[in-house]
Amino acid sequence: MKQPYRLETISQFHKFRNQPPPLHPLISVIDVSGAKYLNDDEPRSLVFDFYTIALKKVHNTKMKYGQQLFDFDSGMMGFSSPGQVISVEVEKGKLLEQSGWLLLIHPDFFWNTSLAKKIKQYEFFDYAVNEALFVSETEAGILNSIINTIKEESHRQIDKFSQEIIIAHIEALLAYSERFYQRQFITRKMANHQILDRLNNLLNTRFNDDEMMRKDGLPTVAFVADQLNVSSHYLSGLLRSLTGLNTQQHIHMKLIDKAKELLSTTSLSVSEIAYALGFEQIQSFSKLFKIKTNISPLEFRQSFN
Repeated sequence: MKQPYRLETISQFHKFRNQPPPLHPLISVIDVSGAKYLNDDEPRSLVFDFYTIALKKVHNTKMKYGQQLFDFDSGMMGFSSPGQVISVEVEKGKLLEQSGWLLLIHPDFFWNTSLAKKIKQYEFFDYAVNEALFVSETEAGILNSIINTIKEESHRQIDKFSQEIIIAHIEALLAYSERFYQRQFITRKMANHQILDRLNNLLNTRFNDDEMMRKDGLPTVAFVADQLNVSSHYLSGLLRSLTGLNTQQHIHMKLIDKAKELLSTTSLSVSEIAYALGFEQIQSFSKLFKIKTNISPLEFRQSFN
């Protein structure tokens, strides 16, 4: 298996895509409109050492994230952070047809700015390709307006105000993106509720399987997301929009419900219940139970006597 082709700088990306050198070494906006073939010897798996934000409509092309292929015939917005592997596959004999823009930002551009730490708080940079953001024409217009300003400013002669102005517009771009993702969680409510139903069924099955709980312990966020074929960050964002709880909190809620059931309907000791629920130490179970209910497991049991 070939190793992904790594592009460390924005200048390298421009050269790789036969673009003119960037006017700013740490940030660039590329117009991806047009049609062309990918070269037969061109790497299909790429790793960037910089952030990418794209709003594209792509035909005859599929993006691959892990083992999943996703069709980009509909316009959508995608995000990637440094170190992610992105693969491109074009149907044999077909042109690569696309329109839109691609924003490249090297992490060094964020030094000594408000986004230096905040950029890592935007979970959509870790969403999978099949969790891209679908935008309406109105929303695309807003995003295009912001990106045009970033492009114009990055093409100006660099002065002491350049970075601050561009950072402000990147923050606006990210804020709108977050808003539109929340809108997507609402407008795709039926599909999202199906994921919630599958999650509840998965957790109910797991917590009702005594042998599995003793053997494997509490299901992790990563395990649950993998079983539902979504990324961990996307699942937590989706659940927060539906229930107000992230995935870890949802798992704990199901755990406490099961613990209450065992405490109120069986004669198992607290330590036996803790072990049955996958805890190696009773103290860990008791601490979590009290945090979630404000009383200890024994106090909960005694309330039924």
